[in-house]
Amino acid sequence: MTDDEILAEFRAADALLEGHFILSSGLRSPRYLQCARVLMDGARAERLARALAAKLPTELSESIDVVVSPAMGGVIIGHEMGRALGKPAMFLERPDGVFHFRRGFALEKGQKVLMVEDVVTTGLSSREAILAVEEAGGVVIGEASLVDRSSGKADLGVPFTPLIRIDVPTYDANDLPEELAAIPAVKPGSRAAA
Repeated sequence: MTDDEILAEFRAADALLEGHFILSSGLRSPRYLQCARVLMDGARAERLARALAAKLPTELSESIDVVVSPAMGGVIIGHEMGRALGKPAMFLERPDGVFHFRRGFALEKGQKVLMVEDVVTTGLSSREAILAVEEAGGVVIGEASLVDRSSGKADLGVPFTPLIRIDVPTYDANDLPEELAAIPAVKPGSRAAA
C-alpha cells in the first residue's frame, strides 16, 4: 500500500481528526489518527495488517514466535498481525499502571516477540511493554505499528517498522500556539495523560 492508500483508509473511516488533542504522552496536537475507528472494519484491519506484515524485513518476520501488543490500542492490530503472520497473538494489560500478562497469556523463556502498536508517538508505551515482555522471559526482536508519528525520534531499542510515518507537530501543554490554545482540548486516547 502507498501512503496515499493508507491515508485513504483512515479518511474513509473518519479516523483522521482535526482539533486540539491531548495525546497519551501528555503532549498536545492539532491532528489525531483514531486507529480504533480505522480498525473497526474487519476487512480494513486485515488489509492494513497484511500491508504492515509485508513491510517487515524477511529475516525478522521469519524469526517471530509470537505477536504481543499493549492494551488497549494495540489489541486489534496485534491480533490482525498475528493472523497475517500465522503466529499466536496476545496482549499486555496494565490494570495497576504497569504492563503484565493476564488471562492466561504467558511466554516461554526465550520466545521471540514482535511488539505491535497502533501508533507510536514518544515510544513510552512501547518501551514499557517491551520491558514487561523481557520480564516475562520473552525477547522482543522488533516492533511494528500502523503509524509512526514520532518524526523518527522514538528510540524503542529494537528495529521499528511502521506502516506509515506522519509528521504532525506536538506541543507541551504550557507552550501551545495561539490557534491551538483557543480550541478546547479533548483526550481521545485510552491512557491517562501524563
